[in-house]
Amino acid sequence: MQPHESISAAIEAANADGRTGLVPFITAGYPEPKDFVDTLRAVAEVGDVVEVGVPFSDPMADGMTIQRSSFIAIEKGVTLKWIFDQLESIKSEISKPIVFMSYLNPLLAFGFDELAQRALETGVCGFIVPDLPYEECGEIREALEAKGIGLIQLVTPATPADRLEMLAKESRGFLYAVTITGITGGDSGLPAGLADYLDQVSRVSPIPVCAGFGIRAAEDVVNVGKHAAGAIVGSALVEVLEQGGDPAEFLSQLGN
Repeated sequence: MQPHESISAAIEAANADGRTGLVPFITAGYPEPKDFVDTLRAVAEVGDVVEVGVPFSDPMADGMTIQRSSFIAIEKGVTLKWIFDQLESIKSEISKPIVFMSYLNPLLAFGFDELAQRALETGVCGFIVPDLPYEECGEIREALEAKGIGLIQLVTPATPADRLEMLAKESRGFLYAVTITGITGGDSGLPAGLADYLDQVSRVSPIPVCAGFGIRAAEDVVNVGKHAAGAIVGSALVEVLEQGGDPAEFLSQLGN
């Protein structure tokens, strides 16, 4: 099985068990770099796939919570190399697929070939790059796919039908369905029309669809799970960590 296929398999296994796949997001090294490994272990105990955010100075798709976590992690010395090194130290302990969410600059600076090799060595199965349009992703996609690592594509309610079909076909691991036309971390609830949108995305996608942005409570996971294979929980979990809460307990309460 290719690394990116393990992402799809984990979400499909959750669905076969009667659950919505759960994809928790944490910002690497936040709130304290020394706790990253323990946090990752705890989150991986409950989540089906773990999304690790690579801190970046200008996270344009993210709301204040994740912006703040990125800023503090960078201030405390968290880098892409550091994250890979931490993952390498516990690779044998984490059985769940890991996905990196990163803006393009850190990946470009690291070098795409080395990025793919380090991902393979440390158990990173896929990448989400929100500021990278599909038309400009050829170089990184080629490097990643040479190692079996997936480049996960994003779609939104504003994505035209023909482009939606293309992105679904080209995505690996899962297709990321952004639930809103905005940034992460909102507290206004999931939008009207979400069911029809997710049904449309799920109909055309050959791989699992995971919905993200605005998912904060068990009710949100249930509602998303009626129309998509997985739910991505980001800002709400980062807030729990920020407040010193137990991430595994919070995620368990989202169970379905």
